[in-house]
Amino acid sequence: MRILQNHSDFIEYTPIEKEIKNAEETEKKTVRFENIVVLFTAIEKGDDVSIAKKAIDEVKESLEIIKCNKILIYPFVHLTNNPSGPGNALKILKEMEKYAKEIKLETYRAPFGWNKQYNIKIKGHPLAEQSKFFGKKDVKEKVSEAVKKEEKLKSFWYILQPDGKLVLVEKFDFKKHGKLKKLADYEMNKSRANKQMPPHIKLMRKMEIADFEPGSDPGNLRYYPKGRLIKSLLEMFVTQRVIEYGGMEVETPIMYDFNHPILASYLNRFPARQYVVKSEEKEFFLRFSACFGQFLMAKDSQFSYKQLPYRIYELTRYSFRREKSGELVGLRRLRAFTMPDVHALCADLEQVKKEFVVRFNLCKDVLKESGLDNNDYEMAIRFTKNFYEENKDFINNLIKLHGKPVLVEMWEQKFFYFILKYEFNFIDNLNKASALSTDQIDIENGERYGITYIDKNDKKRHPIILHCSPSGAIERVMYSLLEKAYADSKSGKNPTFPLWLSPTQVRLCPVNDDYIKYSDNIMKELEKNKIRVDLDDRTERVEKKVRDAEMEWIPFIVVIGKKEKESGKLAVRFRETGKIENIPLENLIEKIKNLTKDYPFKPLPLAKFLTKRPKFV
Repeated sequence: MRILQNHSDFIEYTPIEKEIKNAEETEKKTVRFENIVVLFTAIEKGDDVSIAKKAIDEVKESLEIIKCNKILIYPFVHLTNNPSGPGNALKILKEMEKYAKEIKLETYRAPFGWNKQYNIKIKGHPLAEQSKFFGKKDVKEKVSEAVKKEEKLKSFWYILQPDGKLVLVEKFDFKKHGKLKKLADYEMNKSRANKQMPPHIKLMRKMEIADFEPGSDPGNLRYYPKGRLIKSLLEMFVTQRVIEYGGMEVETPIMYDFNHPILASYLNRFPARQYVVKSEEKEFFLRFSACFGQFLMAKDSQFSYKQLPYRIYELTRYSFRREKSGELVGLRRLRAFTMPDVHALCADLEQVKKEFVVRFNLCKDVLKESGLDNNDYEMAIRFTKNFYEENKDFINNLIKLHGKPVLVEMWEQKFFYFILKYEFNFIDNLNKASALSTDQIDIENGERYGITYIDKNDKKRHPIILHCSPSGAIERVMYSLLEKAYADSKSGKNPTFPLWLSPTQVRLCPVNDDYIKYSDNIMKELEKNKIRVDLDDRTERVEKKVRDAEMEWIPFIVVIGKKEKESGKLAVRFRETGKIENIPLENLIEKIKNLTKDYPFKPLPLAKFLTKRPKFV
C-alpha cells in the first residue's frame, strides 16, 4: 500500500465517469471538504487487512502532531505500478474506512472505480505532504547494517569539563549551561521527529530564500535568487578556507554500484538510508558523502610519508540520505544537501592528533566567520572507552580549546569505523540539536579501500583517515542563521544576516521621483566598489520604503532627498544599532569594504530597481 498524505485547506472532487465495470455507485456532483487530511491511496498486490490497520494507525499518529482529526481516503491507483485487483482493493479501502471510524477519526471515502476531477490546496507547513509505504517489504529502500544496529547500541553519557573532569550527566550541574542541557536531552532521547514548525521555515519563505518543492521528493527544496546567493557565498567561503588549509579540490560521481565489494562493505558501516537508482540492470546508490569517490581516488594515487597529511576536498552538491518523512523539516534536515567534505590521510596517531587540532580550529573559525560564535553551539564528542583511557591528554586539550563543558557519548567497544568523532551542535528555538562542523578518526577505511603509502622503510602502510566537514551542510548553516535571527528578534535585537551574506547590503530610498537619477549615480559608485545595492523606485512614501527595507533586514538604508543632494552627505540607517548617521558616500563605502574584506563576493542576484522585480512568495 502506498499513501500520499496531504494536509489540505480544502479538496473538492467531481466523479466524471466510471473507469471499471464494478465501480461503486455514486452521484455525479461536486463534493468539498475543508481542513482535511487527504490520503491518496494505492492498494498493491499482497496487501491485506492487517496492512490497512497498520496504515491507519500510523496516519493517526501523524494527525495528532498536526492537530487534525479528519481524513478523506481517496483511491489513487497511479501511485503504484503493482496494483491489486479491483475486488481486493475495494475490500481493503472499506476496511481502512471502517477501522478509522472505530478509532474515532472523522472519516470520509471518495468513490472507488471512477475517473474524478479534483482541486486541492495543500497547507504550507513541513509535515503537510508525506509519502508513506506499507507492506511486507519495500524493495526500493536498502538499509545498511549500521542503521539496523544503531538502535541497539548502548551508550554511556557524561559531561567532560575543560579541567578534564568527567561527570555523569545525571550528576552534572547544568544551571549555567542551559543549551548543553538541551543537547544532552535531545541526544539521549534520540527523538528526531518534529511536532511543531520551527521559526526558520516561516522566515525562509518570508525572506524569499527557499521553499518546499511540491514537484519533487520531500526533503528537496527550491532556492530563490536571494537564497541561491547566500548558499553560493557560503559554498565559496568554506571552499576558500579549506584550500587555504591545504585541501586539494576534486570532483567525484554522485552514484555508486551497490555490488562493488569495497563500497558495499563501507555502506554497511554507515548509519544512513540510501536512494536506489537502477541503470542497465545494475543497482546504484546516491552518495551520502564524498567518502566513496575520494577514497577510490586515493587508492589509485601514489604517495609516500613525505606527502602526508594528504588532504583531499569536495563540496558535494548534492549528498543524499533517505531520511524518514517525519524527520524532514525546512533547511534543518533534508534528503538532498550540500556537504563540504575534506579528508586527511595521516601516517600514524601522532600525526592524526596534530592534524586534528588544526582542523578543530579551522571548524571554529569557519563557523565564527559564517556568523555563529562559540555561544551559538554546543559540542558533543563520542569515543570508545579504550581510546579515551589511552588518549586523555589529547581529548582534554580539545575541550580546553572549546572553552566550555561538552557532552560525551562513550562506548564499551568500537561499533562504527571511527574511534572518535565530535560535532558542534546548534540548538534551535524548539530545542532541537543539529550537527554543524564535525571530524572523525577513521581506522578502518584505509585498509578497506586498499589505500597505501610508502613509509620511511619503503614498506606499504595503510593511512588513518580523518573525515571533516568544516561547516556541516551548507543548508544547515542557513537554518542556524535564521533560527539565531529569530531568537535575536525575540530578545529585542534587530535580526540580521552577516553583512557579507546579505543579498542587498545597501538600499537607496529616494524621497520622490526627482531624486531617482541622483540615487542611480550613487548606486553606480557603490557597485564599482563591489557592494550589493538596489534602489526603491516605487511611488511610495519614504516611510513605507524604509519600513519595507527593515522587513528585508537590509544592513544600510539610505534616504535621499534635497538635503542629502545639497550637502553631499547621506542619511544612513544602520540596522545593527538602529542609529541614523549623516556621512559622506566614501565613508560608507570604506566601512562596508572593511567589514567584508577577505570574504567572497557575488553581485546582486535581482533587478537593481524594485519595480522590475517579481515576487517569488
